[in-house]
Amino acid sequence: MLVEGPVDLVTADGDRVCSDRFMVAVCTCRRSKNYPLCDTSHRRKVRSTDPE
Repeated sequence: MLVEGPVDLVTADGDRVCSDRFMVAVCTCRRSKNYPLCDTSHRRKVRSTDPE
């Protein structure tokens, strides 16, 4: 989800995340290692090792 910045986010456990960028990508899939900010982890696909 793209949000116009700057942003100041508070996570469920009370941590505060600030970004002064003009546009901020917020993670909605919870795959990001940089949660709550998006690191594009949602783009990675798991490939099957089974030959079809």
